[in-house]
Amino acid sequence: MILEGIRSVLLSPMCILFIFIGVFIGIVFGSVPGLSAVMAVCLFLPLTYGLTPINGISLLCALYIGAISGGLISAILLKIPGTPSSIVTVFDGGPMADRGEAGKAIGTAILVSFIGGIISVIALIFLSPVLASFALKFTSFEYAMCVFFAMTVIAVLTGKQPILGLISAFFGIFLSCVGTAPITSTVRFAPTSSDLMGGFDTIPVMIGFFAISEILEYGFNFSKEQKKPVIKTAKIRGYGITLKEFVHNIRLIIQSSIIGIVIGILPGIGGNTGAMMSYSAAQITSKKPEEFGHGSIEGLIASETANNATTGGAMVPMLTLGIPGSGTAALLMSGLIIHGIQPGPMIFKTNGTLMYGIFTTFALANIFMVIMERLLLPLFVKMLSVPKNILLPIVVVMCVLGCYSANHIVFDVICMFFFGLTGFFLRKWKVPVAPAVIGFVLAPTFERYIRTGIINERGSLSRLFTSPICLVFLILSVIFIAIPIVRGVRSRKAQKAAEGGAEQPSQEE
Repeated sequence: MILEGIRSVLLSPMCILFIFIGVFIGIVFGSVPGLSAVMAVCLFLPLTYGLTPINGISLLCALYIGAISGGLISAILLKIPGTPSSIVTVFDGGPMADRGEAGKAIGTAILVSFIGGIISVIALIFLSPVLASFALKFTSFEYAMCVFFAMTVIAVLTGKQPILGLISAFFGIFLSCVGTAPITSTVRFAPTSSDLMGGFDTIPVMIGFFAISEILEYGFNFSKEQKKPVIKTAKIRGYGITLKEFVHNIRLIIQSSIIGIVIGILPGIGGNTGAMMSYSAAQITSKKPEEFGHGSIEGLIASETANNATTGGAMVPMLTLGIPGSGTAALLMSGLIIHGIQPGPMIFKTNGTLMYGIFTTFALANIFMVIMERLLLPLFVKMLSVPKNILLPIVVVMCVLGCYSANHIVFDVICMFFFGLTGFFLRKWKVPVAPAVIGFVLAPTFERYIRTGIINERGSLSRLFTSPICLVFLILSVIFIAIPIVRGVRSRKAQKAAEGGAEQPSQEE
């Protein structure tokens, strides 16, 4: 059965061709702001109707792998996350590109994306039943506290200004409340607007805060930007990362892969949560935590390894339990059902050959991804040599097209420019925009799970304080919020004490 599944992919030229095409198109969808893995799989799902099951599913899986990895390209080069999973990649990938290490940043991200993807395939093959049974222990409250913990990571990511970071996060959470509430369908903050009934879409919010605000900031500081010396990009050898750096970060790669896989198997959580939790864990265990957010290669490795490791993790509950771990996994599940394959505990007995064919597809798609992106790496880096006054208008057009193509609604484009202007003023007031986007993305998931938990427990919140898993996440959340605030208070006291000590001698004189 195992050998038959492997042969069904490796000995089929058409299947290999579909995987190659799927990875390439996926990379394009992931790298263009506004497009996503969900959109890529959704658009190509009808095309698989006439294909054989293994060819159709292989195409969809390859699109998934390519799109998740492709998000790193715009995240590093333009500081615009190509997909929600790449939001954390901007934090260190962007600064690395600013100091002339774009090639190293992209090369490293590609390599660790491949490793994270391969480790997730291994977990998918050997640990599916175990990981699936672990996921079953989570109720709605456990899922809610997991997401809540990821949201508190915002306090750590904002560095020396946790209060401003939390204010930004609460602003993002407020934006997520606009529209129809989950479960109850109550309309909030939009009583007379039909456009706001469904709330703000993720894509215009993400593009507005990250892309349009960055472009506006560049436009208002154009004269200052022209005076800055041009930073030359260093030549790329291999994948940019040295052997010494790679060996030094092996533990971090394994740690981030495990976090990504575990988060991936939790239904509805997604790669963005996995990347944030991995980034936070890397910062805690790092010997140089102060470098995070300023071009740390450790932060880049943690983000990209984890969000690619979630791809295999998200497939575990989908294949073994029939519960998709992400939106893209739900579409892949639809593809299986279309071809008469019902995911669940019996799938390995009824369609074992196809399952091992899917595992082979995941491995082959990751191999194509790491080779393809490396070959295109010099082309990606050359984008930085294009003058920004020429490049940025093109980026704006791409943003508009990507934003409109998501739902084909002009209102989304208007929202994109509104959030771009809002993000510009936040940047001007030294308020970080990343926490706002993170809060916006995660808050609906948290609300949905907490409401479902309350309904399941008949209005009781007692499980939040009696479940060991909930308690662990709750305690960690409190610690993550408290630590940066305490550090900030102590640094202010130390600064005032230093200023007082400096003034005293001058008074005596």
